[in-house]
Amino acid sequence: MTHQTILQKLNEYLNHEITLAQLVDWAETALIEPDIAPREDADAIMDALMYLAAADSRGFPLTWDIVTSFVERLGGSVRVSVESA
Repeated sequence: MTHQTILQKLNEYLNHEITLAQLVDWAETALIEPDIAPREDADAIMDALMYLAAADSRGFPLTWDIVTSFVERLGGSVRVSVESA
């Protein structure tokens, strides 16, 4: 598990390539044996995985602020582009 792996999943979710349920399922599965790569920030990875695994419950809403804070903590940045339909 790397920062990039989580950033990719969040990107897929934000771009509607996967559903919230799929993101939660992925995070739950990843928590079983996280296998965190050397030189990665294990605390940041585990915090993100634990929150995402519970993101389908009322106590852990996946808000824009939460997503952007995880992205930034994992070394990414968020850029938004709005297109007309």
